[in-house]
Amino acid sequence: MTKIADKPRSMPQGHVRLPAHELIYRQLRALVLFGDLAPGQPVTIQGLTDLLGAGMTPVREAIRRLIAEGALEFQGNRRVCVPHLSADNIGELILVRQWVEPHLAHCATAHATAEDLKQLTALDDELDAAIDRGDLRAYLESNYRFHKVVYDIADAPILAELADGLWLRFGPSLRVVFGRLGTQNLPDNHKAMLAAMAGGDGDGAAAAMRKDVAQGMELVRMALTGGRSLR
Repeated sequence: MTKIADKPRSMPQGHVRLPAHELIYRQLRALVLFGDLAPGQPVTIQGLTDLLGAGMTPVREAIRRLIAEGALEFQGNRRVCVPHLSADNIGELILVRQWVEPHLAHCATAHATAEDLKQLTALDDELDAAIDRGDLRAYLESNYRFHKVVYDIADAPILAELADGLWLRFGPSLRVVFGRLGTQNLPDNHKAMLAAMAGGDGDGAAAAMRKDVAQGMELVRMALTGGRSLR
């Protein structure tokens, strides 16, 4: 992995600059979320400070937060890693995601504006473009951002926070499994969801979300239960 430069950027007027520890947390969270840190890959605290171009204190704080969220685990000797998922873990994640995310999609349908649907369509177009050019990282980012926008539109902050936090648990394994499949075989049920939302069909949007969640997570489960290690 190349070093992530923490360069200052010009901020739009009225934009609140995030504190350094929050910026580092978000950078490290993204490394976990999109699989730049693979399951089981040990990383030293010093290695992360070098990678992120940050001091020890904000890196330690970011690690502490991500350990509390279940995204990292401490191995001793100042090393941390992304935990491996078991088949049982996947079963729990499928259960929770298939309850929470369809409900959020249903709620989002009731609240979505024309501008919201335009934003979601643009994100789905970015996802399609990433698939066409074989860019797995861009696919993962666009897919996550699409779901995150749906959560935000739903205006159900407790459920949205729960759904968003789950991505830290399965995101790294998605990178591994989908990397083996190739982008042309990746699931995308977003268009059915968008059509349902545009038509005010909450049940249809929920059904499309449930199918989208099931397809992606079942691919991960098959990789585990089919005798193929995620290591």
